[in-house]
Order: sequence, then C-alpha cells, then structure tokens
Amino acid sequence: MFNEAMQFLIDVLLQPFAAILLLRFHLQWLRAPLRNPVGEFVMVFTDFLVLRLRRFVPSAWGFDSATLLLALIVEMIYLTALLLLWDVPTHGFLLPGLLILTVAKLLKISLYLLMGAVFAQAILSWVNPHTPVAPLLTAVTWRFLQPLRRIVPVLGSVDLSALLLFIICQLIVIVPIGMLERGALGMI
Repeated sequence: MFNEAMQFLIDVLLQPFAAILLLRFHLQWLRAPLRNPVGEFVMVFTDFLVLRLRRFVPSAWGFDSATLLLALIVEMIYLTALLLLWDVPTHGFLLPGLLILTVAKLLKISLYLLMGAVFAQAILSWVNPHTPVAPLLTAVTWRFLQPLRRIVPVLGSVDLSALLLFIICQLIVIVPIGMLERGALGMI
C-alpha cells in the first residue's frame, strides 16, 4: 500500500512536470505565440528552474538546451524512483539503459502532446475557433498537418489529416518507441 501511494505521488508530481518542461521546449522550438493562458502558465510554472539553468547551459543550434536538459533530468529522476519503488533487479547497464528509456519516454510524451494539441484544435474549431489558444495550437500542429493535407483531400468540409496524424503518431509510439523501451528495459 505504501508503494502504491508513493507511486501515485511520483506520477502526479514528476511526470507532469517533465511533460510541461517538454511542452515549453516544443513551444519555443515551434515558435508558438506564448501570450495566451497556456503559454503563460507553462512559462511561469517552469521559469524558476529554466532561467537558473540557462546561466550554465547555453542554447545550441537555436534550441532551448536548458529546458530540454531539465526535462531529461526530471524524467530520469521519475524513472529511477519508479525502478527503486518496484525493486527492479539490475543487470549492470543501469545508466545507459536508463538514459535510453528516458529518451524513449520523452519521445512518447512529445507525441502525446502533439496528439493532444491536434485533438484540442479540432474540438475548439467546432466550439470556439477564435479562442486565445488557437494561434498556439495552430503553431504546434501546422508543421505536422500541412504535409498530410497535401496527401489527404478534404471530404466535404471534414479534414481527415488530423485522423491520419493520430494514426501515424500512435504507430510510432507502438513500434519504434515500444522497441526502444523494451531494449532499454532489457539493458537495465
């Protein structure tokens, strides 16, 4: 019962924080407008760590390295805590396996964030297309939906490119990322 309570706390505190850090990284990478409720929340919620780390970790190739490094560290702490909680026996390659597993989990979270943005954009386009969050969602999804819109024609007034993107993202989560996770767990 204690392990379940600890796992719940770890799941509630560390995993969402890693996802928010990763969202900040992606929003800055995609040049999404941050003057909206979601962007402001992400920035305020993560500034206390990101701004401190930026003093030591410069951006590289236009990417916010400090935020990505923080997401990697938080996710690695999360996975280490889970491994310790589950009392998983190790085979000697703990650090490389843990690093590969962390990267796989961050890739999976990134795909889930993309799918969430596509879903939110689809719902808001029906309910309130002029919401303040719409430009942010468009900036996040446009780069991925635009190539698919050239392939999948609009049927009536229904754009099926979002559905195709969901299918592609889910296949990426299942096949390559799943293989990467299994390989990393085998190393640990």
